[in-house]
Amino acid sequence: MKEIANLLGYRESVKVLDATVRDGGLVNDFFFDDDFVRQLYQTNIKAGVDYMEIGYKADKNIFNPSKFGKWKFCNDDDIVSVIGEKDPRVKLSVMADVGRCDYKNDIQERCNSPLDLIRVATYVNTMPAAVDMIEDAKRKGYEVTCNIMAISTAQEGDVKAALEMLGKSPVDAIYIVDSFGSLFPEQVARIAHLYTEYGEKYGKEIGMHAHNNQQLAFANTIEAVGDGVNWLDATYSGMGRGAGNCSMENLISFLHNPKYNLYPVIEFIQNYMLPLKEKGEKWGYDLQYLLTGVLNQHPRTAIAFTKENRKDYLEFYHEIIAND
Repeated sequence: MKEIANLLGYRESVKVLDATVRDGGLVNDFFFDDDFVRQLYQTNIKAGVDYMEIGYKADKNIFNPSKFGKWKFCNDDDIVSVIGEKDPRVKLSVMADVGRCDYKNDIQERCNSPLDLIRVATYVNTMPAAVDMIEDAKRKGYEVTCNIMAISTAQEGDVKAALEMLGKSPVDAIYIVDSFGSLFPEQVARIAHLYTEYGEKYGKEIGMHAHNNQQLAFANTIEAVGDGVNWLDATYSGMGRGAGNCSMENLISFLHNPKYNLYPVIEFIQNYMLPLKEKGEKWGYDLQYLLTGVLNQHPRTAIAFTKENRKDYLEFYHEIIAND
């Protein structure tokens, strides 16, 4: 049983990261206009959010720049031109995927960049490459976190080996990532216990990044908070790939830390998130995402189902069971 203070009190070590542009960019291929990103940055300042993930550092030799908005690549000049003068109350971050970024050339020295944090994303089987990226970013002066993706499909021994490697690396925080939205709070509790064991052993913070396929992103995030996880990801209106993420409005409402302010979050949702949905952008819980989450499958088939405006849920269920 958790101490009630872990849920009703607050601790200063909790950090909230806004991933709306990065995870939400997977909905609209990163075609957010400048005003949206600028106002989101200002909203995060007012709301007390600690970090804003502004997109990816993707390799332009792999991803065609003509097919994506600029937040897929996050050139430093683009960030500066949109954000303007940085406010020290919110740190800026990007995600760099193992094998999908030219990190040695595209990530500059921190002293020459508006960025503060590099978030390395990896699978357990690409951990050596991830450690090299972490070491490179640290040498350049950044804070660094690592997201171990799709852990719901990984063997526990492999996860432990990955945590051991990360523990010995200079990474600052290690993230639990429910990539397929397949985890339940009871599972998150066990996983958080494992991660925090390694975190305490090596002096690393632990984070939580949840997806909402089973409408559990918020529940899993607050479960993680109660288990001692300090770095928490959320997005405005839960905007993110497929079923989306833990919503910022839920998380800010739950955290009892007086530094966080719900009012500007509501204002931004009204003025910017609702128009995105009215324009036709689709994300969030639906039956097809529940089905892939239950089966612990990548949501790509459910995303395709959504884009095709299909309603034949039974046929879809037959299709994904056959491929399970």
